[in-house]
Amino acid sequence: MKIIIGILLLAAMTVTADEIQQKFKNPSFSGIGISAHYLTIENQQKSRKDQMQDDIDSALKAAEREADNTTLAKFIRNLESRIYAQLSKQLVDNMFGNEQASLFGSFALEGNDIRYARVQTCDEDGICTETIRLTIIDEEGSTTTIDIPIGTGGF
Repeated sequence: MKIIIGILLLAAMTVTADEIQQKFKNPSFSGIGISAHYLTIENQQKSRKDQMQDDIDSALKAAEREADNTTLAKFIRNLESRIYAQLSKQLVDNMFGNEQASLFGSFALEGNDIRYARVQTCDEDGICTETIRLTIIDEEGSTTTIDIPIGTGGF
């Protein structure tokens, strides 16, 4: 009896089924949203490349800072500074010295030609002033001229 009731119950139930459909979630296979997918992949690759380049640049800058911070580098910078200060002092003494001032002179410094000469310029009213004309010609040939007045004003 139990078996008959079980069979009747099974027969009374309706069985429904649907067809199985395979859908790919990856847009590379399905084609749905593929342009956004490719754009995302490209952005990720660019971000990785940019991060690697930033890491390389950061490491190079750190190495450069470390090289500039050595005792030898500090000594060379200090020595250069003192040499340039001494050259500047000698140049100013030659140009502005009251007793033995040079009327003209020139020298080369790291590929730049530096010339100076005492010149007298007069304006329309006939007022003449003495100046030192400092001319700097760089390696590319461009010229910078500075006129420094002598004896006008004071400290």
